[in-house]
Amino acid sequence: MAVWKYSYKARDESNLAKAVLKDVPVHPKVMYEVLNTIRGRNLGDAMDFLERVIEKKEAVPFRRYSGKQAHRRGLGAKWGWPAGRYPVKAAKYVLKLLRNVENNADVKGLDIEKLRIKHVAAHKGMVIKRWMPRAYGRSSPKYKVSSHIEVVVEEVR
Repeated sequence: MAVWKYSYKARDESNLAKAVLKDVPVHPKVMYEVLNTIRGRNLGDAMDFLERVIEKKEAVPFRRYSGKQAHRRGLGAKWGWPAGRYPVKAAKYVLKLLRNVENNADVKGLDIEKLRIKHVAAHKGMVIKRWMPRAYGRSSPKYKVSSHIEVVVEEVR
């Protein structure tokens, strides 16, 4: 079995809480954009933002992987970037991870209201490779890509 470690190293972990989700069935490109949007925010604000994304009331700006993305109303004024999407599936998994890290912080005795997202990252997970038969003896690849996501929150004093 492969050994997995957090990509974030801290000297003092007394005011930190961590959580990880592995093999999330969402492409790492989409996860990168969602996580980049919530990086550095308060935990409660990030959870509210993701709930608005799930309800399709606020879009996530796609900055790095923004080729052929539609422009969304309000993104340019709020984020300074017009291209975006509503990645509902990714937002649900990230919200699940944030609730998990909130519970971990509560068990550790940290103040929930003062938690700030210190580190979030999306890593490439396992790719399930399959082939779809086509006409005239050909076949096309059909890949399922997954992600590993990790989060570290810090209690701001």
